[in-house]
Amino acid sequence: MTETHTGRQSRNGKKPIEVVQGVQVTISGKEVTAKGPKGELKHTVPSEVVVEQQDGKLTVSPAAGAGKLGLQYQGLTRAILNNMVVGVATGYKRSLDFRGVGYRAEFKNGQLKMTVGLSHQPMLDIPKAVAVKVETIDEAGTKFPRVHLESPDKQLVGRIAARIRQIRPPEPYNGKGVRYTGERIKEKAGKAGKAGA
Repeated sequence: MTETHTGRQSRNGKKPIEVVQGVQVTISGKEVTAKGPKGELKHTVPSEVVVEQQDGKLTVSPAAGAGKLGLQYQGLTRAILNNMVVGVATGYKRSLDFRGVGYRAEFKNGQLKMTVGLSHQPMLDIPKAVAVKVETIDEAGTKFPRVHLESPDKQLVGRIAARIRQIRPPEPYNGKGVRYTGERIKEKAGKAGKAGA
């Protein structure tokens, strides 16, 4: 058994992670694997921390002699492992709205094809670990495509969503572009005469 550090610990890092029902976690050396209804994720933990599983809970502790790095990695490793357990159990979702005349999105053969008012149609390869669904939303008579992303991997979902939004970020003058669902765009007023001049 690896010796753990018994002194100061990271406030968040020392909180145990509840392994929810339906999720199986295995620790093999420095590799932690989480399996659940939404998939399987692996993570190699740094040598500065020790991960243990007991009574349906995972604990992360700094390794003996790891010093300051042990504390830093304790919090980070706990956050990553917690995201893995939640991800394989329920998955992470992110949705984006395509707002603009003639804007379209189509997902086919692992690629998301977008019509967003550019001279070309951008295409983005979507990793197999991310499920994509495109639906048409009708909001007060205005129809627009909404792209739903889902994956057990929180970082991956966030990264893909950011890349899609980056292709045509919302404009501050009319809000046209690709935005996260529920994102509020601070629209700027168009160039007008100064009020009260």
